[in-house]
Amino acid sequence: MTKQMNPGGSFTLANTSLTVNRMGYGAMQLAGPQVWGPPRDVDAAIAVLRDAVEAGVNHIDTSDFYGPHVTNQIIKQALSPYADDLVIVTKVGARRGGDKSWLPALSHQELMDAVHDNLRNLGLDKLDVVNLRIMGSSEGSIEEPLTVLAELKQQGLIRHLGLSNVTPRQLAEAQKISEIVCVQNLYNIAHRDDDGFIDELARQGIAYVPFFPLGGFSPLQSAALDAATASLQATPMQVALAWLLQRAPNILLIPGTSSVKHLHENLQAAELRLAPETIADLNCIASSPKK
Repeated sequence: MTKQMNPGGSFTLANTSLTVNRMGYGAMQLAGPQVWGPPRDVDAAIAVLRDAVEAGVNHIDTSDFYGPHVTNQIIKQALSPYADDLVIVTKVGARRGGDKSWLPALSHQELMDAVHDNLRNLGLDKLDVVNLRIMGSSEGSIEEPLTVLAELKQQGLIRHLGLSNVTPRQLAEAQKISEIVCVQNLYNIAHRDDDGFIDELARQGIAYVPFFPLGGFSPLQSAALDAATASLQATPMQVALAWLLQRAPNILLIPGTSSVKHLHENLQAAELRLAPETIADLNCIASSPKK
């Protein structure tokens, strides 16, 4: 396979030496159903990861609470020793209950354990980027948990810090504690509450990494998306990803899949060019996007 060196263009995380291609890969779907336990076919999961890197992906998003532990162990099996340009971004701040639930895990000890679990299962002595994940829709202070991660950064276990599922106010609070290189929030054609946030992050050179680019557990249904899909002879996911790439230069994509075929379909979204009138039609999907 011929390696694409730069699918979707590239972005350098603010004040770092980390430059990633904008089309990355999210590892959540490498675990079993409900992101729990091993996948049905470990060899297929390994093949997806290796194909992604071969195709030019050098940004992988993961967490040790996927599985738990499963996706990181598969990443290590598939890709270690890691390529020099590969950036692995993980997240902490949650844990899995025995009933497969997702629970907050923000105590000092839980965060320490999570960072060391990520290090061990990925086979690393330092994590490139760790995102503090805030569960639910809390507007509360994140000073205490972020301070724990900042201390681990000072100790040399973490290179850079990011945030996940946060508000602009929480970002401002975080920046008083440590430099923040990326924000990972819910955002897609239909859910555009972060429009203004994205633009402010772009001004600061901070990456924005949207999750659920096609609606997540409730895929969006839209005549405008269907029309664009038909006219471009593309899939809805490809159009949604292309729209995101053209929305702002600091947006980095991490679509996940357990299928090699689907992986390459996602990467091909980087080659789509949406005409201004198509973008205008797609913009109308959001009922009242915030500026």
